[in-house]
Amino acid sequence: MNTSPKLSRAIFLFLLFIVLNPSQKLLAQENIDLPAKAELSSLLAQIDTAYARLQPQVIMPAEGYLKHDYLIPAGFYKQMWDWDGFFIGNHLMNQSAENARYLKGWVLNFANSIDTNGYVSGCITTKGPRPIFGKFAMKPFLSQGAYLISKRIGDFTWLKPLYDRLKKVLVYREATEYDPKYGLFYWDIGVQSGADNNPAVGNADSDRDQVMGCDINTFQLREYEAMAGIAKELGYSNDVAFYDAKASALKEAMVKYLWFPKEESFFNVRRDNGEPVRRVSYSNFVPLIEKILPHEEGRKMIMRYLLNKKYMLAAYGFRSLSKEDPDYNNRIMIIPYSNWQGPIWINANYMDIIALRNYGFDKAPIWLAAKLARMVLADIRTCGSMHECYDADTGAPLAPTAEESPNHVFTGFVGWNLLVQDMLQGAVSDKWMTLTVR
Repeated sequence: MNTSPKLSRAIFLFLLFIVLNPSQKLLAQENIDLPAKAELSSLLAQIDTAYARLQPQVIMPAEGYLKHDYLIPAGFYKQMWDWDGFFIGNHLMNQSAENARYLKGWVLNFANSIDTNGYVSGCITTKGPRPIFGKFAMKPFLSQGAYLISKRIGDFTWLKPLYDRLKKVLVYREATEYDPKYGLFYWDIGVQSGADNNPAVGNADSDRDQVMGCDINTFQLREYEAMAGIAKELGYSNDVAFYDAKASALKEAMVKYLWFPKEESFFNVRRDNGEPVRRVSYSNFVPLIEKILPHEEGRKMIMRYLLNKKYMLAAYGFRSLSKEDPDYNNRIMIIPYSNWQGPIWINANYMDIIALRNYGFDKAPIWLAAKLARMVLADIRTCGSMHECYDADTGAPLAPTAEESPNHVFTGFVGWNLLVQDMLQGAVSDKWMTLTVR
């Protein structure tokens, strides 16, 4: 068969593009690695059995300062934490309507801890707020938690007594973690972000109050969207427009200052010099859960970095820090904080799934759900429980070890690892928990 010179050149350029672009190679190979439906169903059945035993460990009865049943990661952690409880509560609510009360309790416990200025601690115990790393403020999750539980139960009226307090939390963050020059929010310190030692934020004194993160701004955007939704349901029409305007302005600022078209990536930006922190970290992809970018631009970012073995794609899931980063490692670490410089974290991978689906990648979430399920099931079979993070290159469980646990006995970790069950349910039935606000 004769082929025209133009067609031959087009075929050559296409093949060259595939060779030079690892993410495209991965996409071409996805069907090979995609698990069969029978295996997915088997994995889900195994997870269902294992989690039926482990899940009760995250629910604690009301005690002392905490007036409602509260959620903990279990094992090493006995406290109520901000985004931990948000993910755990949404998982429980996704499993059954009856379990929705736990996310409601999470909202009420944090709302009851809001002081007169609108400050609320990111960690609360039965004895009261826990002061760690200075005045550790709660991450922006409270309003979206309140919105999601109310939407699930079909009742927003219980939020009326809390509404002004929720507004105060937003005002407090605007007063303490907002830069009007950029119209963006910043982290007080890296550990406040929850991605404890993420080098894209940093924990050095020179990093305090300096890094405008992709993650905090996405979470805060969701808070505004959730508050607009709550205001609408409660009939506060002026507040609907007020919070919609704040959401719109924040989204515009994120695209203006945090998006770098040439690199096809979001990056954190420093307030002191306006320079991007060019580290490819888990947090770069968080804006994609809100569809901040147009479809094609979002796909390009995902293909260039997330679905690329040089950066975030690992044999067992998505890394928390790029393999190309000079700080990349899979060290076991939990004290003074946990390691987000490479290991796989289940909650981060769940947000990656939402981002992938937002931009039309339907197979990668299924591949990821199976990979993570096999990994945690192996952990449960060997150790009886799970770990908070895993080696991205080997799948080996990392922290907490027995040496780091009370009485030097392995206590495990449950927490947001429960999200693996939601991932598998999505993979099997195509019913994904999207955590959508508005």
